[in-house]
Amino acid sequence: MSGARGGGVGPVGRSTVRGAVPGAGGVADSTSTAADDNATAEDGGASVDGTGEDGAGEGGAGEGAGAGAAEDGGARGSGGGRRAGRGTDRRRRRRRVLRWSATLLALVIVGGAGAGYLYYEHLNANIKSDKLNLGDAKDRAAETKANEAGQKALNILLIGSDARDTVENQKLGGARDTFNGTPLADVQMLLHVSADRSNMSVVSMPRDTLLDIPKCTDPDTGEVFRSLTREITNSSLGRGGPGCTVATWEKLTDIHIDHFMMIDFGGVVSMADAIGGVPVCVDANVHSHTSTGKGSGLKLAEGTHDIKGEQALQWLRTRYGFEDDTDLARAKAQHMYMNSMVRQLRSEAKLTNPNGLRKLAEAATRAITVDDGLDSIKKMYDLATELQKVPTERITMTTMPNRYDTVQTGRVVPTEDAGKLFRLVREDIALDGKDAAKATASPSPTVTDAAAADQDIAVQVRNGTYTDSLGAARGRASAVTEVLVGKGFTDAKADASPATTEKTTVIRYPSADLQADALRVAKALGVPAGQVKQSTDVSGVTLLVGADWRSGTAYKAPVQDDKTPTSAETMNAADTSQCMHVDPAYSW
Repeated sequence: MSGARGGGVGPVGRSTVRGAVPGAGGVADSTSTAADDNATAEDGGASVDGTGEDGAGEGGAGEGAGAGAAEDGGARGSGGGRRAGRGTDRRRRRRRVLRWSATLLALVIVGGAGAGYLYYEHLNANIKSDKLNLGDAKDRAAETKANEAGQKALNILLIGSDARDTVENQKLGGARDTFNGTPLADVQMLLHVSADRSNMSVVSMPRDTLLDIPKCTDPDTGEVFRSLTREITNSSLGRGGPGCTVATWEKLTDIHIDHFMMIDFGGVVSMADAIGGVPVCVDANVHSHTSTGKGSGLKLAEGTHDIKGEQALQWLRTRYGFEDDTDLARAKAQHMYMNSMVRQLRSEAKLTNPNGLRKLAEAATRAITVDDGLDSIKKMYDLATELQKVPTERITMTTMPNRYDTVQTGRVVPTEDAGKLFRLVREDIALDGKDAAKATASPSPTVTDAAAADQDIAVQVRNGTYTDSLGAARGRASAVTEVLVGKGFTDAKADASPATTEKTTVIRYPSADLQADALRVAKALGVPAGQVKQSTDVSGVTLLVGADWRSGTAYKAPVQDDKTPTSAETMNAADTSQCMHVDPAYSW
């Protein structure tokens, strides 16, 4: 870890504090916004982050206090009066309460510009940061491109660490023989905020998922961790830090990750206490405890309960007692908690108490570890401002589609539906199905060179048709090579190597001077230009015949279905009917 870092703030004085929160009014207003909005907004993010649920809460908190104060300023010039009706009066009263709270917070906590600067610096000093991505360049996803309006989507990885590196974490973790052991990323959630900020998608990955982990380099020690295949995903955290978990996600999904937020057991408890009770529901009495000592210890009676502190941590960690006692059920419980917290923070004025806001700010900045791009209050405030724009009813929680592995019992692997889900996120398509229809035609790639004559284009053809369920389709490299030769690509050669796994047929080329040649091959075969990719993994134009072309001589491009797979088990944040099903074996 690279440790705590301050946020670059100028000289002490009123202008410094005012500058910390752009657009604020006087000194009191600007200071309160810095402490108020940041405390609440980053809080949710911090808390959720650790358990995988806070990123969404982050936006919710910001909307609770900061957005209210901002609304107030707008209301003053909007007119209205009694003609607007009782609903308008209630909104106006709420705005006054929020505005009063922000001003009082400035007086109680800050007391002046100099003190405001010191408190701002104090919160900055609490924040721990680390490098965003520890993988090699070849394993990283391309940066997200802006849409036609110049807007860019945001992708934030939320990580919950099971580190037992302190007495508190050891006590909360309940595993006596694992003190100071290698931490595991037991909660992993990718939070995607659409470019236009109209919707948000959260994708959880079960900690027992088997996948390929790329080579990672520890930024502090320089230790190099070699790449692994079919390794459990939560081990990525112990390979140099959270930046390796980020690298693992990018390699799997080809989605560029902009930020990460990580929290441990102690951080979850402190954040849950600072936020206050969050309502959760169980459909029967539950006690997560086995005769061998396993289980989170959660004990609740049937019905709805407000949970916080250690009990909130127990809920988020419960595996034995919910549904089928798997990590999939645990992810569902985490989604329920996250959704409930977002609704709670956005619907109540509970974050208007100055002392409570200060407690939130302290807990949030001490609880989380972030990437270098979020290492100051100002940066967190800016992020929270973006998150709070998303309506609660447009937040969708999902779990990566998976199936149980046929070799390692109890482990899961991504399915084809997982690839589809990642594509939807990558292409910024809302998972709730409420997006306006988008044009499906891909823009033509910019080509800086002309293609060589067909007979002069060297093409290597590989068999990539292997799947776990069907194995490999034999002879595909040779068959497709014959197709190319018949079309005039006489320098095409079949690779005799064992079949690899490519879900979709793809043509790769190593450098820009071969792009036109690769596109020419694609056009001849009917392969969409979007399936032509530059990659340093190949030395020349290389056609990988995928699992979507297991037979025949003519390639049929797959029809893109933009509906979220049912196997993703979506859950909407505005749904108040959510209640966890209890395994009868753990009922009392």
